[in-house]
Amino acid sequence: ESVMPQAVSGTGECFILPGFVDTHVHGGAGGDTMDGAAGVRTLARFHARHGTTTLLPTTITNPWPNVLGALAGVRQVMDEGVEGGADIPGAHLEGPFISPGRLGAQPPHAVDPTPDLVAEALATGVIRAVTLAPELSGALEAGLAFARAGVRVGVGHTRADAETVSAFLRALSEVGARTCATHLFNAMGGIEGRAPGPAGALLADPHAFTEVILDGIHVHETSFRLARAAAPGRVLLVTDAMRAAGLGDGESDLGGQRVTVQAGKATLADGTIAGSLLTLDAALRNAVRAGLPLGEASAILSDVPARSLGLGDRGRLEPGLRADLTVLDRDLSVWQVYVAGVPVLETP
Repeated sequence: ESVMPQAVSGTGECFILPGFVDTHVHGGAGGDTMDGAAGVRTLARFHARHGTTTLLPTTITNPWPNVLGALAGVRQVMDEGVEGGADIPGAHLEGPFISPGRLGAQPPHAVDPTPDLVAEALATGVIRAVTLAPELSGALEAGLAFARAGVRVGVGHTRADAETVSAFLRALSEVGARTCATHLFNAMGGIEGRAPGPAGALLADPHAFTEVILDGIHVHETSFRLARAAAPGRVLLVTDAMRAAGLGDGESDLGGQRVTVQAGKATLADGTIAGSLLTLDAALRNAVRAGLPLGEASAILSDVPARSLGLGDRGRLEPGLRADLTVLDRDLSVWQVYVAGVPVLETP
């Protein structure tokens, strides 16, 4: 195998990788962040079985009291822990500070990020990442407030032009913010020669990390290769998984909206793609099939997302770091997972 130093250890029978870090995941196995503590525990256990050792439970645009209730549930699980589940260092606040014209599969409850709402969100003490549409009234002030609190600031669900996004990123960079594209290419339009849009601005920025949903549905493999070439060391894979992940075909919901899952694809009634059914072990295999060496594929699932959040204690195989490990067999299927040294899967 062609591997990156300190990224992968191989024995010939299995590969030992740093545990996967998912910065954007709504649910799985029937649980959802918006359900509160019980839903967070369910999704944390489900994704741990697929190699994810750290994750950010992610909210969806809802009436503000519902969002605060979900953040309170994340706080409870952070305080109590999840036996057999991934570590939770915080939440990803995706919505409601997004463009009502670029909702994607988000419910229509978008609002501007007023100082009062931002202060109320930060007072929960759980937000590790946030998604903002830079064109909203108060977005820059909100981004600076989140950045000063150590929160990764993501650009997403936006209709902004490239100039607006670039100015937003520059202002955040000046205060040392960690910035990111929320699911690059999705809910932000594409790249054209005279209209590079948010995606072009994010890829051209030298500091912004870029989330990619590599499930074969959300992003074309060539677009993934473009991101990898344009932003080396800044691309990270996420699941954006919803509660239906792991449950097979049938009916589900996303933020109170009816979702139909058929042939591995989740859609709203109007055909809009509704989150994903992805797990990060599948994303790893997709990356390898796209031509990445295993070491690089491992890094964009572990080291890069950990760095994007400022988590220096994980993401690599080095002495002194957390013993978060994902063990794969030769087919890159999960064999065992360790969260802080504790095995997740039962062994015969």
